[in-house]
Amino acid sequence: MVAEPTTTVLSVVIPMYNEEEALPALVSRLRPALDGTGVSYEVVAVDDGSADRTAELLEEFRLTWSELRIVKLRRNSGHQAALTAGLHSSVGAYVASIDADLQDPPEKIPEMLDLARSQNLDIVYGVRSDRSTDTGFKRWTAGAYYWLMRRMVGKRVPSQAGDFRLLSREAVDALKSLPDQQQVYRLLVPWLGFPSGQVTYFRDERVAGETKYPLSKMIRLAVDSIINFSAAPLRIATWLGVTSFFGCFAMLLATLGIYIGGKTVPGWTSLIVGMLFIGGVQLICVGLLGEYIGRIYTAVQHRPTFFIGYDSARDAAPQPKDGSKDQETAGAGV
Repeated sequence: MVAEPTTTVLSVVIPMYNEEEALPALVSRLRPALDGTGVSYEVVAVDDGSADRTAELLEEFRLTWSELRIVKLRRNSGHQAALTAGLHSSVGAYVASIDADLQDPPEKIPEMLDLARSQNLDIVYGVRSDRSTDTGFKRWTAGAYYWLMRRMVGKRVPSQAGDFRLLSREAVDALKSLPDQQQVYRLLVPWLGFPSGQVTYFRDERVAGETKYPLSKMIRLAVDSIINFSAAPLRIATWLGVTSFFGCFAMLLATLGIYIGGKTVPGWTSLIVGMLFIGGVQLICVGLLGEYIGRIYTAVQHRPTFFIGYDSARDAAPQPKDGSKDQETAGAGV
């Protein structure tokens, strides 16, 4: 759905999944911060198939907050897909994205907007200057993730910057034009190379509810980041093959030396070790190839990553689940 021309200056996109406990606190802090900007704005709350009262509470808040816009996905599609739905639906000249847990302070959004407009920037990153509220394990894994991404993608990837950022309309349109099926905006946004700046902040604890990014999803994000954005794992497979070849060649020379010296003994242990080593390398290489082939298969299918079932800016009430509007509101998988 192509957004119509608008005078809206700022859109704030918030992916939500089962955030009924955090919503009241979010609204109480976000609304004054945006009202204080003195510009026209909209808040695009994307309900990612929540199973609690998130959608119901959003409708209640919208009765007294006309700038609040509700976009409901027909099923749970994941954080990055919900973020994509919000970016595609937004109409502002600038688009900020923030999570609903208030670990990222909404009071920083006006500062981001002022910086972008005063310095003519297309991207303003929210960078965490202090993560003392996170567990030691979370800080270590986050540090390892950003270190690895900067090594693979380049120093354009800002350290300690998540999905709290501000984008110009030009940057959003550029992201929408990309054909990526599985989006990892932490890498895609820096890859654009648009003029950027940073705003630092202290990372708070989650205001309420449980984290939506357990260890399993963190690992999945790291895998998606690496495989979607780099062919380095394939090169690792190549080097593993080269290493195994030279290892086997050295074992061959050692075996010949023992044979010539007349000291041959049954070599069951060395044989089993060699077989296990070669078999392990082969399985790793096949697994890496399978990951890339699977993603090629997904990309060829061109299946949308999300379906919008209801948009309060367009629909008077939530649409019945008859599939009648799925095609026109399907995400393009950008």
